[in-house]
Amino acid sequence: MAARRARGQRAGLTRRAVLEAALRLVDREGMKALSMRRLGDELGVEAMTVYHHVPNKSALLDGMVEQIVAEAVPPEFGAATWREDLDAYAHALAAALGAHPNAVPLLLSRAAMTPHNLGMIEAVVGMLYEAGFRLPRTLDIIYSLTSFVVGHAAAQVGNIDGAGSLASFDAESYPLMVRAAREAGGDTADARFDFALDAMLSGFERELADTRAS
Repeated sequence: MAARRARGQRAGLTRRAVLEAALRLVDREGMKALSMRRLGDELGVEAMTVYHHVPNKSALLDGMVEQIVAEAVPPEFGAATWREDLDAYAHALAAALGAHPNAVPLLLSRAAMTPHNLGMIEAVVGMLYEAGFRLPRTLDIIYSLTSFVVGHAAAQVGNIDGAGSLASFDAESYPLMVRAAREAGGDTADARFDFALDAMLSGFERELADTRAS
């Protein structure tokens, strides 16, 4: 822990440094450990110094969501095809959530419509609209994709591994489920994620084809 600064000193802090410190604290000790006082300790400053960068606890939590999303967003949407961009974003978001499992509940409970996140959404909307999707449908795509990835991450945090647990059930009572789980093998989480993501993107592709045909 850094030496505590005198009251009122900002210690060259930035908002990003505060958010990164908050994530480190939550990664290490969980959400219940997060407070302005503990965050000040993490940064080596008085708690009041933190308020120069995040005005309250709600803004801090929104900023933490923003920081996680920022880890997943490629520098520029539209550099590849829309499908490749969404596939890359989904995998990057899943990886970011996997790196911060204690913070996953934040993304389940907070929209975190910060300027940074709104700018990211605007960029994705623009990319999809340019690709030919109807404008209202672009928001449906973003919501569906993000909800899927966050739900997958939450299942991983909760150790809801599906096939692994089903394989140990009574094979006489549930023969098809047990057989399916055993045939799937032990390491199925990534495979299920890729299968569902591909199916979702294929559905979006069919929607785009129908839009172009109409």
